[in-house]
Amino acid sequence: MSTPKHVLVVAGDPSGDEHAAALVRALKARDSSVRITAAGGIHLQRVADRFLFSLVGVGGFGFLEPLFKLPALASALRQITTVLAQDRPDMVIPVDYYGFNLRVAQTAHKRQIPVVYYISPQVWASRPGRVQTLAKVLTKIMVIFPFEQALYEKANIPVAFTGHPLLDRLPEPSSPVTPVTIGLLPGSRMGIVQRHLPILIETATMLHAYFPEAQFLLFRPPEIPEKVYAPLIRGMTWISLVCEETYEKRKGLSLAISVSGTASLENSLLGIPMIIMYKLSPITYAIAKRLIRVPYVAIPNILAGERIVPEYIQSDATPHKLALAAKELLLNRPLWDSTRHKLLALRKQLGQPGASDRAAEEVLALLKN
Repeated sequence: MSTPKHVLVVAGDPSGDEHAAALVRALKARDSSVRITAAGGIHLQRVADRFLFSLVGVGGFGFLEPLFKLPALASALRQITTVLAQDRPDMVIPVDYYGFNLRVAQTAHKRQIPVVYYISPQVWASRPGRVQTLAKVLTKIMVIFPFEQALYEKANIPVAFTGHPLLDRLPEPSSPVTPVTIGLLPGSRMGIVQRHLPILIETATMLHAYFPEAQFLLFRPPEIPEKVYAPLIRGMTWISLVCEETYEKRKGLSLAISVSGTASLENSLLGIPMIIMYKLSPITYAIAKRLIRVPYVAIPNILAGERIVPEYIQSDATPHKLALAAKELLLNRPLWDSTRHKLLALRKQLGQPGASDRAAEEVLALLKN
């Protein structure tokens, strides 16, 4: 009887944690003997046989913010290195989260452990030289955007386009509910939420004065406690705090005002017209402005190759500008319809449902070699 395979999965972002957990469930469905050790967040913790620590709770975002997390990240890397040495896995699957997971991949490669990266870091947005760095340590990479495949093929890295796992999780788009319902999505990391939440609350206050019958839903990820939001919306009975994993309330939005990132892609696949906003620390923004090589920030605009949804970045991300853009979308029905149509068209670019299943098949095929 063969020894059960052991896989180490490492995810550092909230969205990566969810996608990694979906991959683990698909692996277990095909081979329940596969033993999973994981570092990540609440979703991986639910499905792993052995959960090391909450890396999602440790990581920082940007260029400078992670520097303040270095002691915790160094400790996390030491724990993973110990696992690689003392409970050697048959494969390591880093999920996105480039800076930390590159170190994990390099450490595993030195020990001749196969490394199968899942969900490409956004090397196409900045610092494309990272592809060559990854080429030195990867056995294979599984990508979720179709345009990423050629990037890795050019670097002679074995690559599989497995499709986007959001298609497995999101419900079908539905018609917006009435009355007008506006979603506020300030992010999924503590620092990002704290930076954007006051701006969104002020924007919502302006819009409430103009649309007094509108409903406002403030979306909270499960990783962030309710107490972070409650003081800012105290007495605002027209704002409801929502924490959901089913997207049932999200899919009925008339409009979303959202930070850039996974939330904007979720909105796109649900056909929700949106306003994108984002603010970085001044130093991080200055560095990013020099490095970013794509003309847009929002994923739907990048995928479409055109400005489908408005972007308000840094000094432009003011409540006044966001409220004006929201009013324009809500009052201009032809514009709203056109935006929704273009967003829904993006679903076709991301493959078919079953991304987690296809990724699991790739992993199991490599484990058998």
